[in-house]
Amino acid sequence: ERAEDLRRRIAATDADAFAQTVDRAVRRQLDLALTGIERYRHHPYRRDLPDPPVPWTEGTSRLLDYGALGPATGAPVLFVPSLVNRHYILDLSARKSLMRWLAAQGLRPFLIDWGTPGPLERRYSLTDYIAGRLERALAAVVDAVGRPVPVVGYCMGGLLATALAQRRPKEVAALGLLATPWDFHAEDAGLARRAAAAFQPFGPLLDAWGELPVDMLQALFAQLDPLLALKKFSQFARMEPDSRAALAFVSLEDWLNDGVPLVAGVARDTLAGWYGRNDTARGEWLVAGQPVEPARLRMPVLALIPERDRIVPPASAVALARSIGSAQMIRPPLGHIGMVVSAGAETGVWRPLAEWLSAAG
Repeated sequence: ERAEDLRRRIAATDADAFAQTVDRAVRRQLDLALTGIERYRHHPYRRDLPDPPVPWTEGTSRLLDYGALGPATGAPVLFVPSLVNRHYILDLSARKSLMRWLAAQGLRPFLIDWGTPGPLERRYSLTDYIAGRLERALAAVVDAVGRPVPVVGYCMGGLLATALAQRRPKEVAALGLLATPWDFHAEDAGLARRAAAAFQPFGPLLDAWGELPVDMLQALFAQLDPLLALKKFSQFARMEPDSRAALAFVSLEDWLNDGVPLVAGVARDTLAGWYGRNDTARGEWLVAGQPVEPARLRMPVLALIPERDRIVPPASAVALARSIGSAQMIRPPLGHIGMVVSAGAETGVWRPLAEWLSAAG
């Protein structure tokens, strides 16, 4: 009915005047977006937070000990970020750092920095990352603190942490899942399959490159909201350059544009296996030849599932919590990235996570 009404109104309008009005509106919108992009490119903000001590390294990966920045009187905990984006979304800025906030509360957070894949990592699959590097990072933390530790995974890192918890139940005291997908076909199977299909033509190039480049990954993410760049840079153009909102925008945008390539084996495992075939929900995701079965987990599990997540649909994350059975769920009214850096992150995610870690650890 709305379309028919619009069609009648257009038919009753002077065609040239209508075209000119649309042209002016489009030009205004594009000018605003381009202004925002230009202001972002020349903004003086640069992330300059010093790294905490690094007690363990392997290949291009590091383990960061944020407990050294605080009293570290409480539970140690290992955080596992995604392999796609940089680790420092959890340590974004002096104002927005989950790691430094937890350290100030007395906890001892360890964070894995996967680093940029080098010649060694380009031969890796998910099994190499989970049953190899991640297990050795966990062992380094357990050796350092002398006891099993909770493990918390964010987004894709939650899937890695779930597999780790199944493989190393004696070393993982509890499992935290932040916006972690499981059923990739839960809300929009078509979109998931399109992402997998978009990846297929690049199969031969993956063999030559050994990795899926950052720009290609950005293009896949852009499918989730094709107009997002237009909207967010238009909003940025309206901000005062030195305002807190502008600084938060630039710090987050810098992180988004500081991605890392996905090595060929992991790209196949995730895009073809997770998104295309939905291996996780079908019980067909194998790590070191063994299926990952969340129902086997017996440690305490907390799933924080943001209700406004457009990257990991809430139904996808709920499927993982329900497959565990005993998992506690908290569903803050936040987005995928907002759950760790927005104004509501401390109340909706940081504080309940800290309380749970203090009890579980």
